[in-house]
Amino acid sequence: MKKKHIILYIFIILAALAIIAALLVKNTVFAEYEYETTRVEIHADASGSDVEKALTDALGNSFGKKAALLWQLQGGKPSLAHGSYEVRPGMTAIKVARNIAKGNQTPVRFTFNNMRLISELASRAASLMEFDSTEFMGAADSVLPAQGFTKAQYQAAFLPDTYEFYWTTSPEKVIHTLAGYRSKFWNEERKAKAKALGLSPEEVHTIASIVEEETNKRDEQPKVARLYINRLEKGMELQSDPTLKFASGNFAARRITGPLLKTESPYNTYRNKGLPPGPIRIVEAATLDAVLSAPKHNYLYMCAKADFSGYHEFATDYARHRINAARYHRALDARGIR
Repeated sequence: MKKKHIILYIFIILAALAIIAALLVKNTVFAEYEYETTRVEIHADASGSDVEKALTDALGNSFGKKAALLWQLQGGKPSLAHGSYEVRPGMTAIKVARNIAKGNQTPVRFTFNNMRLISELASRAASLMEFDSTEFMGAADSVLPAQGFTKAQYQAAFLPDTYEFYWTTSPEKVIHTLAGYRSKFWNEERKAKAKALGLSPEEVHTIASIVEEETNKRDEQPKVARLYINRLEKGMELQSDPTLKFASGNFAARRITGPLLKTESPYNTYRNKGLPPGPIRIVEAATLDAVLSAPKHNYLYMCAKADFSGYHEFATDYARHRINAARYHRALDARGIR
């Protein structure tokens, strides 16, 4: 009888240990992340303790420590952990640990639009990737001149869109990928259209950049593009206000007055004939197509409409343009815009 009791006690203890072990497994291995989607970023020179810190900093102390323990139990190596890993609500600690142990990074979605300067693109890239903006700019200087771009034409090397990269991707590879996407846009048909206009692809980017700054009305962009092409063909100064704002750095100017007109810069198209050295912004693919397919007309002058609708009045002669401009300036005065 005594022996039976001992066996029973042992069985109870073993059952209790099994239950405790099961609970530990459930509470550790299958613990679920409860907060908003985030990323764990682990740098190349991280140690084991650095990996644990990255997990606890990003995921909280409790869940992060569980994931770190499971990563260690799987033989996790810091050298393989280098990367960025997305963690979503409901993901288990074992899943997080396994991804990091195997180096299964989650790609970063890199979206950009509405940017004027290459430095803005560099800052956007740096906010998402492991490298910083200085490294991006250095990579641009290394990659783009070899592809035929002058420094003033860097904006012409990119097209706004959504791209995917691993967080650890080098800035050189990012730039190669972005410039490659732009190169695919410039197929033989588009190159032929540019040639028919007497323009290089980079010059089309420059005109498109002026068009985008002049109007955000898609239906008006082809008309504006043809106006500037007309002026180029006639050897006239473009007299584009956006290029003057770019030259001066005063992008908020509502009225182009004497001091701005005197700005010394190759981007001052009131003082220099022809196109400026390069684009004044990174343009959308649709705007490039608007330039390439701009319908013919005889307009040489444009002025913002006095109703502030965002559209423009067009004129074939300077006398008519002066009337349109006077109407617009009276509207500015009425609103107290100086």
